[in-house]
Amino acid sequence: MINKTQCGIYVRVSRETQTNEQQLEVLRDYCKRENLEIYKEYKEKISGVKESRPQLDLMLQDMRDKKFNTIVVLKFDRLGRSTQHLLQVLDELKNRNIKLIATEQNIDTSTSQGKLFFTILAGFSEMEREMIIERTKAKLDYYKNQIKKKGYFINKQGKKCYALGRPKGSKDKKRRRRSGYHQRWSKS
Repeated sequence: MINKTQCGIYVRVSRETQTNEQQLEVLRDYCKRENLEIYKEYKEKISGVKESRPQLDLMLQDMRDKKFNTIVVLKFDRLGRSTQHLLQVLDELKNRNIKLIATEQNIDTSTSQGKLFFTILAGFSEMEREMIIERTKAKLDYYKNQIKKKGYFINKQGKKCYALGRPKGSKDKKRRRRSGYHQRWSKS
């Protein structure tokens, strides 16, 4: 049986270069003030657009296993940017009597007002994501038109670019795993 005040903390940043320590510090302070015992901290460095995220999936599984009864996040958009996905998560939380608290937005989904605000904020979060996509597409269209008109465009760094995408000869700098390659060829 879990303690009445046990919670899971979920933090997410979108890029590997970002840190989630600032979110963690705020949420730890909140839990301390509200006398919530932290069961586990789930830390993620992945885009909120993806519905399946390793730490989110792990947190939801721990929730299903009744390891805690409250989830604490900084803002609802940390859980995701899709209204449909957020509402699915909220519905599951409601069915399992799990409380969701967004500290920065001061919303507690165990109340009817909290549920209303959650739905509204989820809609705004998705709209914000769609606006980012629209701006990106508009900038790419602008670059394409510049290439058609002048044969080049000027990028953010002030360099002339003659095509979209990676510069010719640019290589991916990430280190790749070779285990799959070795496993496939060791069998033959």
